[in-house]
Amino acid sequence: MIEELLPRGAIAVEAVSDPPDAVLFPEEEALIGRAVPKRRLEFTTVRHCARTALGRLGLPAVPILTGERGAPQWPDGIVGSMTHCAGYRAAVVAHSTDLVTLGVDAEPHEALPPDVLDTVTLPQERDRLAQLAATRPDVHWDRLLFSAKEAVYKAWFPLTRRWLDFDEADITFDGGRDQSGAFDARLLVPGPVVGGVSLPGFAGRWLVRDGLLFTAIALPVEGAHSSAADSLQGVALA
Repeated sequence: MIEELLPRGAIAVEAVSDPPDAVLFPEEEALIGRAVPKRRLEFTTVRHCARTALGRLGLPAVPILTGERGAPQWPDGIVGSMTHCAGYRAAVVAHSTDLVTLGVDAEPHEALPPDVLDTVTLPQERDRLAQLAATRPDVHWDRLLFSAKEAVYKAWFPLTRRWLDFDEADITFDGGRDQSGAFDARLLVPGPVVGGVSLPGFAGRWLVRDGLLFTAIALPVEGAHSSAADSLQGVALA
């Protein structure tokens, strides 16, 4: 499913159950040894997905450890992103010669708790969510916005090694059709520098299917600055 949101060059592997043959490297076991069973399963399966994806790029199976702020540590020359929620796990990888960065997220397609919404959104975002909900009540736009901000952070962090708060990116959705569409994330802090140019934001895509929602950002190497800047011009709300 999530591969529908990604460009050529990005390899996605997903799972809707935890395969019994998925195993961890000893170095990964050391990270998860005291975790509860639920956490252990999702940790193991998403790495199984990641190793399968890396194999499709011609790379050997390697441990995928966590670095600063829990970010996955990919082999040299690889960019990637992982996500998991109840009933779904996925990993996406690409050669860094094809994509500058990746950020993917999956969430259950259900409303956010009201107290969470105020924490993760800006006032103008809440106004837009209300408009979207009035015209497209079939989509939980609040959860979709949360997912988009997760994807933004996953794309942002490998480029900056800095935290990005929820109120430091302003998300605008198109109204979409057939349960899919696009979004733009305008950064409210100085953006990451790519090719000597500070990016103003990221362009992403979204999809709702089978009780889940998905968001993805994939920034191509060629024209990285222009693609990000162009995507932030003239976005219309449906």
